[in-house]
Amino acid sequence: MQTCRGELLDRTLIWNQRHLPHALREFEQFYNSHRPHQGIANTRPPRPLPTPIANSDGIAPLDIRRRERLGGILNEYQHAA
Repeated sequence: MQTCRGELLDRTLIWNQRHLPHALREFEQFYNSHRPHQGIANTRPPRPLPTPIANSDGIAPLDIRRRERLGGILNEYQHAA
């Protein structure tokens, strides 16, 4: 409930009774499907970190696409196909 309030309701002006369920459904879908969830106490998975890339020529350019939801209140980021 605190997450919904902090990430959605504190930043959104709800227009009417029809708008509220729509906004809550969008947030629920975003929260449960796309949003990256963090582990317990912000710990990362137990595997070694990859070696850092020292030469910037070895870094491939990324094509990241952003999809706005609820008028830009929520954003989803994905690698372009």
